[in-house]
Amino acid sequence: MKPIAEKYLEKAERAIRAAATLMASETPEFAPGRAYYAMFYATQALLYEKGIELRKHGAVHSAFGEQFAKTGLLDAKLHRWLLNAYDDRIVGDYGADAEMSSEQVALVIEHAREFLAVSQRFLRQPIQP
Repeated sequence: MKPIAEKYLEKAERAIRAAATLMASETPEFAPGRAYYAMFYATQALLYEKGIELRKHGAVHSAFGEQFAKTGLLDAKLHRWLLNAYDDRIVGDYGADAEMSSEQVALVIEHAREFLAVSQRFLRQPIQP
């Protein structure tokens, strides 16, 4: 795996830890944002390994769908989780009266953990000739 991809995965791990800390604090509405960014960084790692470098969220979402979900390389549910987490981030970050139940927040964080784990396994598997 390329060093940049590894750094993205490490950043994703830190984002998940931050999400869990925010969930346990008095500001849980910001936790989905960190969970989303964990998925976003993992996606950037996956794309980077394919030689694709994107920064804009919509472009990253689309490229993940095209390169991984539609091809069957990874489960399409991961693409849905990425898009849902993005929506949750928008609500949490920009909504004046953003409220999410602790169960909703916990689910977003759990999805981020699984998304990262799947990404790590995929990127660390031996390359087939």
